[in-house]
Amino acid sequence: MKMNALKMNPRMLMRIVVIAIAVGIVGWQWRAKQRAPHGNDAERTTATSTATATPAAASTAPAKPVKPAPPATIRLGTLTLTACELKAPHGGAGVPAFCTKFPVPENRGDPKSRRIDLKVAIVKSDSTVPEKDMVVYLAGGPGQSATETFPQLATAFAPLQKHHDILVLDQRGTGGSHALSCPEVEKAQKGQQDLPFDAARVKADIAKCLAEVEKTADPRYYTTTIAVADLEAVRQALGAPKFDLIGISYGTRMAQQYATAHPDAVRSIVLDSVAPNTLILGETFASDLERALKLQAEACLATPACKQAFGDWRKTLLDLHAQLAAKPVENAGFRDPRTNEPATRNVTGDTLAGLVHLFAYNAEASALLPLDVAQAAKGDFAPLLAQTQIGEGDLSGNMNGGMQLSVMCSEDAPFLTARPGDADTLLGTRPIERIQAACSVWPRGAVPKDFHAPFKSSIPTLILSGERDPVTPPRFAGEVLKGLANGRVLELKGMGHGELTIGCMPKLVNEFIDKLDPKQLDAACLKRIGPIPAFVNFNGAAP
Repeated sequence: MKMNALKMNPRMLMRIVVIAIAVGIVGWQWRAKQRAPHGNDAERTTATSTATATPAAASTAPAKPVKPAPPATIRLGTLTLTACELKAPHGGAGVPAFCTKFPVPENRGDPKSRRIDLKVAIVKSDSTVPEKDMVVYLAGGPGQSATETFPQLATAFAPLQKHHDILVLDQRGTGGSHALSCPEVEKAQKGQQDLPFDAARVKADIAKCLAEVEKTADPRYYTTTIAVADLEAVRQALGAPKFDLIGISYGTRMAQQYATAHPDAVRSIVLDSVAPNTLILGETFASDLERALKLQAEACLATPACKQAFGDWRKTLLDLHAQLAAKPVENAGFRDPRTNEPATRNVTGDTLAGLVHLFAYNAEASALLPLDVAQAAKGDFAPLLAQTQIGEGDLSGNMNGGMQLSVMCSEDAPFLTARPGDADTLLGTRPIERIQAACSVWPRGAVPKDFHAPFKSSIPTLILSGERDPVTPPRFAGEVLKGLANGRVLELKGMGHGELTIGCMPKLVNEFIDKLDPKQLDAACLKRIGPIPAFVNFNGAAP
């Protein structure tokens, strides 16, 4: 399940990098200018003094102060952390941090069970005396590594970092925390992603993966509930600071579950693209994608340039899907956008549905959908496949499938039921069928009886929601809000899944965590953020 869309497409990421570099240069130049007058005065004073001073006097002039090197280690609570770097994918700018391994029992019910190490990272505050409360980033998925995805979100956390330390913890089963990986099976499966769905083949592949994973782990002990206990153990080891939780996508489930179990440990909560506790993951994938596509199609028909270029592009999409379902295209050619090497891929109806679902997560990628679908309908699949190559690569690079199965097979699959109405949608019944096939093999961990109870809390909570989110739509935010005594929803028009990095949102989140008053937050700046118009050609939205 690709629930998390905090992933930015490379174009958006590049814009953020360029802006960050520009700000750095301007800041450096400003500081240099501020130092210049004092430096010139000092030079003039030194020149005057030197003219009248003896050589001995000049030789005893005080040396310029040297900025101390950053410490190699820090001590927080009982933990000693060593300087490290959270590396960005594809060689991007990393984030300086302090890291350590935190051993915990795999089976928390048996202290003598196998020990596993959790990767703990602290991104230190810019302030020498940070606030006592600590910001916590909870990654999505389920299955994403927090330490591997944080560098892409660092600009969103920058206002908070000025006065807060930030905890970045790889949840057990992901990243550097005893990842549940089956590399041999994953290697064998390359090139098979576009084969028609076959429940028997899915079960066989999952069984092989499980055999690999069970050599070093028991998948039953990688659930959200156990991860909540890990997070609390880390908090105690850090000296028991109050937490400001920032959960994105699946991370919002972690935030709600942690706040329910340890309400006194939480000072504030930010839920970006919220999955309510009551949600059964995977159940509404098909219908929620239909909703998002319908909204985008209506916006296109209401825009003269888009309407003229594509007409009802959603109908074009559905017609193309039906054609590919009946007769797939073999060896569609395109160039890999990262290597520029020629590549081919088979395109089936399921393939097209998956590609569209991936694009729908991100507002900028979604703006390309009408154009890419129109090109594909003419037989040119290259633009759609090339852009998908980037998105799928980014997701698979930091998504752990084994941990994802441990969560979903334990917490969601037992409650999944067939939805006959999905048969007429783009995704159809495949999402539920795939989950059920995989989870018929993967072991299930224990889940509390009240796990899916509605979240109720008086903790100050801010919920971020995108109008066209294809997996956690705004109605989910409204559902969670009903249980909050001090909460608020900020909805971004025309946006998709993952709102933390957009526009003035980092500033608003920082202000909320500072003042803890969501209802008094002035969010007028969000009105300047609107839907991204569809591209009518590869130069942009204008004809």
